Amino acid sequence: MIDTFFAPLAAGFASIANFWTLLYVCFGVAVGYAVGAIPGLGKGTATAILIPVTFYLEPVSAIGLLIGIAKGSTAGSAISAILMNTPGEPSSAATAFDGYPLAQQGKAGKALKMGLYASVIGDLISTLCLIALAAPLAQFALEIGPVEQFAILLFSLTFIGALAGNSLVKGLISGTLGLLVATVGMEIETAVPRFTFGRLELFDGLSLIPVAIGMMAVSEMVLQMANHRELDRQVAEIRVSSDPDDSRVTGREWRRCLPVILRGTGIGVFVGILPGLGASVASFMSYGATARMSKTPERFGKGAIEGVAASESADNAVVPSSFVPLFALGIPGSVIAAILISAFVIHGITPGPLMFVEDAEIVQALYAAMIVASFALLAIGIIGQSFFAWVIRSPMRVIAPAVLFFCMIGAFMQGGGLFGIGVMLIFAVFGVLAKKLDFSFVTFLIGFVIGPSLELTLRQTIPLLDRDVTNLAQHPIAAVFIGLTIALIAILALAEIRRRTRAVLALSEGSVAFNETGRNS
Repeated sequence: MIDTFFAPLAAGFASIANFWTLLYVCFGVAVGYAVGAIPGLGKGTATAILIPVTFYLEPVSAIGLLIGIAKGSTAGSAISAILMNTPGEPSSAATAFDGYPLAQQGKAGKALKMGLYASVIGDLISTLCLIALAAPLAQFALEIGPVEQFAILLFSLTFIGALAGNSLVKGLISGTLGLLVATVGMEIETAVPRFTFGRLELFDGLSLIPVAIGMMAVSEMVLQMANHRELDRQVAEIRVSSDPDDSRVTGREWRRCLPVILRGTGIGVFVGILPGLGASVASFMSYGATARMSKTPERFGKGAIEGVAASESADNAVVPSSFVPLFALGIPGSVIAAILISAFVIHGITPGPLMFVEDAEIVQALYAAMIVASFALLAIGIIGQSFFAWVIRSPMRVIAPAVLFFCMIGAFMQGGGLFGIGVMLIFAVFGVLAKKLDFSFVTFLIGFVIGPSLELTLRQTIPLLDRDVTNLAQHPIAAVFIGLTIALIAILALAEIRRRTRAVLALSEGSVAFNETGRNS
């Protein structure tokens, strides 16, 4: 068992032991760390923008650079959460609960260091879990046929749609719209054009990169520009303490935080493997569990260092573990995994169980690159925290034009020239509306990515079942996932009905009390 774990890993380290591969991985971590610190950008945005840059790189260097961005961005988002009370990504919102009060007390250095250490530990352990779990799961997946694949994809989309936002209905609508947009182009079996409107650029379907850049990056920049004065005001409130202990993590704090970090890492790994839950769920789950189990829960929200450790360890543990369903099953469990599919395809790699057979050497090298990225994250964070803290103090009126410039380049290169820029702008409008109306763009993008596979497996499933649903009994795995999908929708629908009923009752009781008060007066 130990040999089967370490032997491929050793081969992977041997294959990446060259200057350029290591440089690209470390460069990706540095870029991600800086981008994550800027509110509104995040790993999905940075990865989508930089995919065109990887066209001429070797596969391991290209994908290692993008994974480095994802890891660095997740850790870097804690900087703005601590210093500005504005998380670089939603998953660092729980970090701000205690990180920002610590910064206001002059302990920003302590909070930043604990956030970095917890991030690195969670990321490294989660990477090792990915290495241990992906290959065995892929071997199991090789025995899965089209019927089972359709059931798993349907369950994943429903699961993501139900839990990625605040509303089951809105989540399912977002996922369905993603599937609808994925039908643009040549029909998968008959090659009949669908929704192309006579435009040759649409015959191959819409490219993921312009769609993702528009919905995530451009729309976020528009919203951030509307809030730039508030961001500048929060930065001005930070003060610096003269006590050396306020700029470092003491041994006593390490003893309190280490169990918290390990527990948060476990939560993050579990949540990351389940498609659709995301880092935000893991971060808040870990923070809530730590606050409940603490002997002094009243300290949380007022500057408890354990709160920073809990949220950051879980947040960063989600990123590597979310690649387990991508590597083993070819199912993207997160936005970053969905975007990475484009990078894999560009370099001739198909994520899924066959990847461990056809591209085994590349998989081993990617594992090694991910471990290198974990240690690079520690080094870059220690060296560059002061610099990155300065980066986020740059005015949004300077940051936004630079980001939009790179968005235009990415959409132009990957989307077919000016047509790609047009697609980006159209989906930027959809992105702003989705965020304003609380629709999940995560579910939309994942529905868009798995749409072709879902359609293909559905077309294969119908003749395999001979158009008779009762034949699902011959496919027990598919039957289980179909049953889970129906049960999930029923449970969440009932919960939504109960929530709305309680809200209506509370509103009616309030109206009655108000009317009685008016009569008495």
